[in-house]
Amino acid sequence: MARGGQKWSSGESGGRAEEQEAEEAGGAKMVKETEYYDILGVKPSASPEEIKKAYRKLALRYHPDKNPDEGEKFKLISQAYEVLSDPKKRDIYDQGGEQAIKEGGSGSPSFSSPMDIFDMFFGGGGRMARERRGKNVVHQLSVTLEDLYNGVTKKLALQKNVICEKCEGVGGKKGSVEKCPLCKGRGMQVHVQQVGPGLVQQIQTVCTECKGRGERIHPKDRCEGCGGAKVVREKKIIEVHVEKGMKDGQKILFHGEGDQEPELEPGDVIIVLDQKDHSVFQRRGHDLIIKMKIQLSEALCGFKKTIKTLDDRILVITSKSGEVIKHGDLKCVRNEGMPIYKAPLEKGTLVIQFLVIFPEKHWLSPEKLPQLEALLPPRQKVRVTEDMDQVELKEFSPSEQNWRQHREAYEEDDDGPRAGVQCQTA
Repeated sequence: MARGGQKWSSGESGGRAEEQEAEEAGGAKMVKETEYYDILGVKPSASPEEIKKAYRKLALRYHPDKNPDEGEKFKLISQAYEVLSDPKKRDIYDQGGEQAIKEGGSGSPSFSSPMDIFDMFFGGGGRMARERRGKNVVHQLSVTLEDLYNGVTKKLALQKNVICEKCEGVGGKKGSVEKCPLCKGRGMQVHVQQVGPGLVQQIQTVCTECKGRGERIHPKDRCEGCGGAKVVREKKIIEVHVEKGMKDGQKILFHGEGDQEPELEPGDVIIVLDQKDHSVFQRRGHDLIIKMKIQLSEALCGFKKTIKTLDDRILVITSKSGEVIKHGDLKCVRNEGMPIYKAPLEKGTLVIQFLVIFPEKHWLSPEKLPQLEALLPPRQKVRVTEDMDQVELKEFSPSEQNWRQHREAYEEDDDGPRAGVQCQTA
């Protein structure tokens, strides 16, 4: 009979040889449930090597570090592998399914979390490895739009902890480091405080003796270079290469350049680009936007303008003959925007927004107005009748509108207008 399973038979009592012959002939292994096998994508007759290979492939694919949204899927994969990789648990599952596992065929799962299985299988490549790594250090680097357009290399001075060379990170003479007797090497102390009758509270604090390190060194045995701290501060100059087309907020990683600490892999230094505002251009993705002021005569009769690019070239733009540019119109020049990151020979679009400037009051003498009117499109004629009210246009100040809103707020008060408030009139 197969391990914990049901064998195929034709009404006669067959033996192990018959079953093995049936499986080799392509027959299926009889089990109560196939859910765990289905999760790993293997057949119930799969060998331990096939199960191990399937788990490795799925665990790497659905690991939380790679797919944060697939946490539940990763748990199911780890649970299935925990059962099917253990011959005894697999026997119990084949005979009674998941319920038999839960009811104590071999007790509850021995791993505290799916990450423990991952760590064991991949040699500590998951949570345990992450816990043995120093913290990352993040720095902002101020750059101009010209820097992002042309690319630039900047030097950045950092202060970082490095392992002391004199004591090689021990902190003192060899054999001088001992476990802190006060906290028993935990680095933390637990104090019990009574807060009421029959009620106590536990408070955990950093050990005052070892300052949370869990060990101590006698003052006379401490290293002269680091004073027992195991690390010293050092100035480090790194060169940051800002490539063409990089964006505001983009990160540049320096692997292993973070603070050093004994028995820990150094963290990374992460440089975050912080772009300054530009006085002329505004960036949107791969495109550059510029606002250009033109006179009314240029908007109606044509113009020739120049634009200085971010790499100090001069572009000459000309409006077509007879073309009218309206206030707010958008035009563009292809391939004159930002260089595209990792493809710097390609560029986005330069978008130009035109702002038409109208003449000041009385810029033209009254006797010449008819000549101008004759050249412009005809004005709309309005028929005025006696029942219409003719009014006069006046200049309006925004502050007048603010005063009117405050006055309405007083009038809408539940208690009515407040005494002593008077409206000023011009």
